[in-house]
Amino acid sequence: MSITSLGYIGINSRQLSDWDGFATDLLGMQKVDGGGSMGLYRMDDRKQRLIVTGEGEENLAFMGWEVDSPAHLDSLASRLENAGVAVTQHGVSLADQRHVARLISFEDPDGNRLEAFCGPEIAKDPFLSGRPISGFKTGSLGMGHVVLHVANVQGILQFYRDLLGFKVTDYGLTPYPLYFFHVNGRHHSFAMVGSGRKGVHHFMVELLQLDDVGQGYDIAKQRDEGIAYSLGRHSNDHMMSFYTNTPSNFFVEYGWGAQVVDPATWEPFETTEGPSTWGHERLHLPEDNAVRIKMRDMRHQTARDGFRAPDPQPNCAWLDSVVRAE
Repeated sequence: MSITSLGYIGINSRQLSDWDGFATDLLGMQKVDGGGSMGLYRMDDRKQRLIVTGEGEENLAFMGWEVDSPAHLDSLASRLENAGVAVTQHGVSLADQRHVARLISFEDPDGNRLEAFCGPEIAKDPFLSGRPISGFKTGSLGMGHVVLHVANVQGILQFYRDLLGFKVTDYGLTPYPLYFFHVNGRHHSFAMVGSGRKGVHHFMVELLQLDDVGQGYDIAKQRDEGIAYSLGRHSNDHMMSFYTNTPSNFFVEYGWGAQVVDPATWEPFETTEGPSTWGHERLHLPEDNAVRIKMRDMRHQTARDGFRAPDPQPNCAWLDSVVRAE
């Protein structure tokens, strides 16, 4: 019943024209014909990875999690139902809309909609990026990751870890709880911020070359309030990235160089350096905001301590096996 990757995400938004420009001109995704009032975007050989619904409040609509087979999907549905979680078995209409063979849906304790599916449809025509980029790091690692604000850390932790089987990669407790989960070699496909709120904090897409990120940073700086977090590097997954404001008032992390973990041998641990080794100044917050000041102080302490994250190692055995599997 194992979930293997983040297959797609959906966003509720009425800002379709703004999302078109954002997804293609900045992120480099390919817009495809949705045949209706939705925005559909490709990142690779999948028919779609990002779905903008064209309706509802500006927020995350759903996360689509992939399993290997119909049998795994049935096993997941049974486990959820046995735990008292309501599961909806969807028919051909929604499956066709998502370009998958079968899917179910259910909600986490905060009311976030999750879809689990098998049999993703592969496009016949090659991916054509919206602007010149080297491409996105997807394949068996999935679309990227999603980070949610959560109201009840323990309830969400138990749901994703104990019921869905997500594995904790690492976690931090200061200045607020942060938990990161992997379902494959990507350092995290899901994470949660114990902010006491609900809703999406950001989703992340990873690029194949650092210059893609740097050029995206230049493009984002030309947009009104285009930079939410300055260019920086995370201390846990080692990704170099920036965060940009979306048309729906949350963030997208645009990054390169994250470490790939070996799920068979990885052991979770607590991090104490703070989220970032350097950079990632929270420009969306006022200068005197307590969180912005605390994060800056933690980075300065990390610099005084001489903490260094290792550089990407493209020739490591585990990463080689992922690449060969694509």
